[in-house]
Amino acid sequence: MTSQWQHQVHFGDCLEVMREIPDNSVDLIVTSPPYADARKHTYGGISADKYVDWFCERAVEMYRILAPTGSFVLNIKEKAIDGERHTYVLELFLALKREVGFRWVEEYIWHKTTAMPGKWKYRFRDSWERLPHFAKTPNMKMRQDAVKVPIGGWTDKRLNNMSSNDLSRQESSTRSGVGRRIANWQGKAMVYPTNVLHKSPVAHNTGHSAAFPEWLPEFFIKLFTDDGDVVLDPFLGSGTTYRVAARLGRIPVGIELNPVGGWIGHNGAYERGWVFA
Repeated sequence: MTSQWQHQVHFGDCLEVMREIPDNSVDLIVTSPPYADARKHTYGGISADKYVDWFCERAVEMYRILAPTGSFVLNIKEKAIDGERHTYVLELFLALKREVGFRWVEEYIWHKTTAMPGKWKYRFRDSWERLPHFAKTPNMKMRQDAVKVPIGGWTDKRLNNMSSNDLSRQESSTRSGVGRRIANWQGKAMVYPTNVLHKSPVAHNTGHSAAFPEWLPEFFIKLFTDDGDVVLDPFLGSGTTYRVAARLGRIPVGIELNPVGGWIGHNGAYERGWVFA
């Protein structure tokens, strides 16, 4: 049975809204919070030095409401201050593990294949962002077959140039003890992806200052949930996670602090408690 707080967008600080959500009731949290000192006109701009405390206060509620088999995926990127990278993102990851209690399961890297050109004195253009995966227990749900990708034609040439001994060996040629059986590639049309996601940052909702591309929440929703599971985005923004979760047959829940800067509905604005699904 769908609860009253599900299939809805809730307005206000996600800290207060999440306190109304029952324990262990969310199967996936996938979100991109405001980055430090960013979007000041929309979200107030949390300073890098205060960011970890600000986020962890909300992460305590995320941990409480996450199901034992659930996952939490965070899209975030550190910033440069006075010519060097600030450490708030790394400090946040450690705090989520050591202070909040999350398990840091994996870190995916989003390689932005169409990153904007630019020039900086001591750095090249930023073309990647972090996507750490946290869980509450070792028994989180993971549907790897749901996100398989085409293996590609490159394997045909590589396999044809190998001897039967090369195909069957599992020992590394360097005798390091780390090897792989190349023959496992034979006859495979689809394989599991790597943890580097080579995708464009282009989003359809260009009216929002930091819109998600739809592929991003879709990948993790397919990977970590089943039909009918609850998917929460506590920093809803343009509403992409909500929209994709509904399309995939999940139960979407969104929290948004600023309706004016967020998802634009059929009437040109948010409507409180509106069921988008």
